[in-house]
Amino acid sequence: MCVFTQFTLFVVTLHKQKLYNNYSINKMEKIRIKDIAQRAGVSVGTVDRVLHDRPNVSKPAREKVEAALKEMNYQPNVYASALAYNKSYIFNVVLPQHESEAYWEEIEQGVKKAMEVRRDFHIDVEFYYYERFNKEAFVDCYTKCLDSNPNGVVIVPNEIEITRDFTDQLHARQIPFVFLDSYMPDLKPLSFFGQDSFCSGYFAAKMLMLIASNETEIMLLKQMKDGHVTSKQQVNREVGFRHYMVDHFPNIKITELCVPFKGTRAEYDVLLKEFFDTHHNIHHCITLNSKAHIVGDYLLRNNRRDIQIMGYDMVAKNAECLRQGSISFLIAQHGYQQGYSCIDTLFKAIVLRKKVQPVNYMPIELLTKENVDFYRRTQL
Repeated sequence: MCVFTQFTLFVVTLHKQKLYNNYSINKMEKIRIKDIAQRAGVSVGTVDRVLHDRPNVSKPAREKVEAALKEMNYQPNVYASALAYNKSYIFNVVLPQHESEAYWEEIEQGVKKAMEVRRDFHIDVEFYYYERFNKEAFVDCYTKCLDSNPNGVVIVPNEIEITRDFTDQLHARQIPFVFLDSYMPDLKPLSFFGQDSFCSGYFAAKMLMLIASNETEIMLLKQMKDGHVTSKQQVNREVGFRHYMVDHFPNIKITELCVPFKGTRAEYDVLLKEFFDTHHNIHHCITLNSKAHIVGDYLLRNNRRDIQIMGYDMVAKNAECLRQGSISFLIAQHGYQQGYSCIDTLFKAIVLRKKVQPVNYMPIELLTKENVDFYRRTQL
């Protein structure tokens, strides 16, 4: 057989396959409940109850309908079905109280965008805020959340035991919940979104040592409240960070500078001046939260070009310090994507009744002066 004939037969075969696929699609699109009922030998009402997983269907009737669905290759339009219900849904989001330009603002923006995208499904989102390291405030917050009878909840967890009190009640009421930022698998969330904090801290140390490998001492900035850092994620990042340093640079001294959680610029300036005046050999610093700009801004105002700090999150103040050179690197957490994905996951599980991915680690993206302007906060 000549090459031309083979090619012609190949083209004809492809054309036939395309026609068959189009026919199959059109055929599938025309399948009606009435057609399924006729094939199964049951009533239209029985088919409707099976399709929507409603009660009052005998086992033999259900098996007949399921067999007919399989034979006819029926694929339900879950979006159309959900819209047809014309039901409204309330999703609550439980977040820590925060300042403007914080990482949490990106999450809120992502949440609102997801609600906007799904507005045809009558989804409403309510935010509930609690004060970190205040157990009574967290209990008060989740009590109000439960009182609103939500269909689903997004939670930034508190300490595990007090969070368990909340999630036990959600499980008892069969309300699905998604964890954001901190993963606590023992509490059995529907899903989780956030970075692998240990790996993130390990990666941060590795990147810092690309420019600080010849140093004898580095500074670790920690923002504290009541003797604690402000999130479980930061604790886990520090474990990863120190793990890398012990493995690869055990002789570099890590000196901590602890600053207050809600300090003023004047208070920070006093602490930073005293620190750098007494640690002349420190040229590289790191913080495992979104407040690198506290140091970055101080360095710029005092023309200290011999020192840089590395940190987290593409908030505006950090981005400006990165462009100006006082921040060396930033690690982006994609907060907008996290917020959007949490609501979208509740939507898929509750409204569309689809299975969802239980663990979703966000990318660990390194930002520098050279690529910062290409980063898109609202990218999905």
